[in-house]
Amino acid sequence: MSSGSDDAATPSLQQRRVQAVVAHSRRERQASPMYHESSDPTLEFVYHPRTLSVLVALLAGFLYVALYSDPSNDMLNTKWGLLALCSVFVVVSVILFRDGPFIRPHPAFWRGVLALNVLYEMFLVFLLFQSKSTGRQIMAFFDPALGRMLPERSYGDNCALTVQNVRDGIDIFVLAHSLGWFGKALIIRNHTMCWIMSIVFELLEYSLAHQLPNFNECWWDHWILDVFTCNWLGIYVGMKFCEHFNMKTYTWHGIREIRSIKGKLTRAGAQFTPYSWTAYRWAPTRRFKNFVGIIFFAVLIMLAELNVFYLKSLLWIPPEHLLVTARLALLFLFSLPSAREYYEYYSNSRCKRMGAHCWMLIVTLVTELLIIVKFGRGEFTEPFPRMVVVFWSLVVAAIVGFSIWQFVLVPRLWPSKPTSESDAARAKTD
Repeated sequence: MSSGSDDAATPSLQQRRVQAVVAHSRRERQASPMYHESSDPTLEFVYHPRTLSVLVALLAGFLYVALYSDPSNDMLNTKWGLLALCSVFVVVSVILFRDGPFIRPHPAFWRGVLALNVLYEMFLVFLLFQSKSTGRQIMAFFDPALGRMLPERSYGDNCALTVQNVRDGIDIFVLAHSLGWFGKALIIRNHTMCWIMSIVFELLEYSLAHQLPNFNECWWDHWILDVFTCNWLGIYVGMKFCEHFNMKTYTWHGIREIRSIKGKLTRAGAQFTPYSWTAYRWAPTRRFKNFVGIIFFAVLIMLAELNVFYLKSLLWIPPEHLLVTARLALLFLFSLPSAREYYEYYSNSRCKRMGAHCWMLIVTLVTELLIIVKFGRGEFTEPFPRMVVVFWSLVVAAIVGFSIWQFVLVPRLWPSKPTSESDAARAKTD
């Protein structure tokens, strides 16, 4: 009898397996970022699977190439073949990848963005294993006009503050500055952080002017044109967009529910606006994890900014070339979901795993940095100026000293308790 009761009380092997699966799925849900449901009920017809239709279209394209392509032009066939390879990879990824944090205009769009990030990373890995001269010739494969040494251009030759000099300093890159900081404002979503990073980047330009002639600018170009004109305009407009989306009431109705033609068109256009909006409250001094996380986030943004200048210098790509513009545009698309996933990992104590977009972007930026380190051997022989070394040493010392003061000394000297139920709940959650 006792043996039988013990057997009845002991879970069977099948029951233990079921319990293990349930526990694992529960841990997966707790560790995964909690964004939203992956489907949009207001446009239900675009969320049905179309895998068979995509398969038929893909095979029809292959059939056309097999029957009607011209095999005589090897270079053209190689380019079209690489384009087709990338297209197939993106299509397969759109079908197989998981949804990211965004669902507008469609989750498949952001799965395609992740696929493009993977393709770009694969290209960077291939480039990392090439020599510097081979890397430059690879750029010539994309454009025969590339692969040639560029003339050095400096913006700091005539620094007298005159109307004519300021007018001569205004070019297409003024618009690029404003658009760039408009995009970074949408990514960072914090006015103070945008301004800090804007100033830090100008200090980095001062510090690296001995390596890149493009960074050798006049003082008024750094501070009047860049920081307080172009960057200010981009940050201001970008943060106004953030405020608009943050204060907007998100009530979605299906197109079929809207009777007027104007209303249907307005709703169709709204498909390209956010489904919801999350304001980023970084709170860097709240805890040590936040402080380290915000510094790491700032380093990634500065790395994304600096990499493009070094890559175009080492690979002999003009600043106005389409490849540079394409890289910046792609990085903007990569950064939008990555920042959302990073913020979720940064702020949500229940999120134990970094999202795929964020992980992929970090790998991409580090790979770019490795290419710069490899190709930069023998290129930047001039040592860092003494003032630059002293300045950044003081900055690092100030950051370390502040972290020790804020997170070690202050809690011991002036211990404080949560002042309200919300503070207590927040401290318990953290």
